Amino acid sequence: MTIHPDIAKVLVGQAALAERVVELGQQINTDYAGKEIVLVGVLKGALLFMADLARAIDAIPLALDFMAISSYGNQTVSQGVVRIIKDLDQPIDGKHILIVEDIIDSGLTLHYLLDLLGQRQPASLRVCALLDKSAGRVKPVQPDYVGFAVPNEFVVGYGLDYAQRYRNLPYIGVLRPEVYLEK
Repeated sequence: MTIHPDIAKVLVGQAALAERVVELGQQINTDYAGKEIVLVGVLKGALLFMADLARAIDAIPLALDFMAISSYGNQTVSQGVVRIIKDLDQPIDGKHILIVEDIIDSGLTLHYLLDLLGQRQPASLRVCALLDKSAGRVKPVQPDYVGFAVPNEFVVGYGLDYAQRYRNLPYIGVLRPEVYLEK
């Protein structure tokens, strides 16, 4: 595996990502046995994770929907203002909703999203996050399913970006500070 020169270190390799996504899919299959779920992916960061997770959830029916939400812009920390750029295409009342997030950091975006979707009266509302960075948590949110806990460093890859770059890396890596501090 070639490491991008802007990456200081790899936190989670490609094989570990693939293995954990399968484990999460199996747990979700068990927890939602006999039910149909709607995976709600938070664009753009959760796209790669959600595609792999949907394939790993192979024992229950599911539908896919997406929301685009912004709280970072081209910054490395949330700006505290959450904007909906794209809302869901279908109503969710009475449905089992599983929000699929790339990373939970400050918790601001997820807190806002849980409140918003909770008002739409789903049968259940849970969260599956690829990464949990609890050190920077401002809002008390706790995902139901977590891929990996990560330290309070700026991570990219496997869908996560900095200024729309690095999403295509097949691993989760720590971005070298000089890349974003020189901007």
